[in-house]
Amino acid sequence: MTTHETSAAPLGLRERKKKQTRERIRREAYRLFAEHGYEATTVDQIADAAEVSSSTFFRYFPAKEDVVIQDEYDPALAEAVRSRPADEPIVDAILASLSGSLGAMLAEDREDLLLRSRLTFTDPAIRAANVVEQERSERAMAEVIAERTGRDATDLEIRCAAAALIAVFTTLVRHWVEGDGKEDLAALYAQHLPLLTRGLDF
Repeated sequence: MTTHETSAAPLGLRERKKKQTRERIRREAYRLFAEHGYEATTVDQIADAAEVSSSTFFRYFPAKEDVVIQDEYDPALAEAVRSRPADEPIVDAILASLSGSLGAMLAEDREDLLLRSRLTFTDPAIRAANVVEQERSERAMAEVIAERTGRDATDLEIRCAAAALIAVFTTLVRHWVEGDGKEDLAALYAQHLPLLTRGLDF
């Protein structure tokens, strides 16, 4: 999965170079994972392919699994939702975001996202590390909901809502991976996220 710029202020030269380096490392890592498998690919191989030193690799990614786990989707989703009307229900705001730039991002990143997600669900080390990342995603979602409602992000209802959203995201991505990415991921979100609005009425 690649890093994406959002509508924030343009990056300076140094930040752009860092972003390009990060993208190159991730791109080469995914290429090597696809060709040789995740376990067989070493950090040194990734660094060589990206034309950086191993120490540079570790400045961007603390461990090999972080190439898979870390992404820019949470910030992109948060920014997209923040651009929606403040009185719009959170699920509607997310769906509107997915029908715009965020949906285009998912389509553009399809192959990398499919590989990354498959590794997340199947590799033991990545699965374990991803627990921490999922908790971070829940906190990030809680902050977005809290901003829109004027409540505190630690409010238990807000935390439960955020956890429910992330759980649905995870389940849909797992289903998408199990189907080898043949379905449209944004369409799956559009079809099943409204379950949270309707409530568990079955």
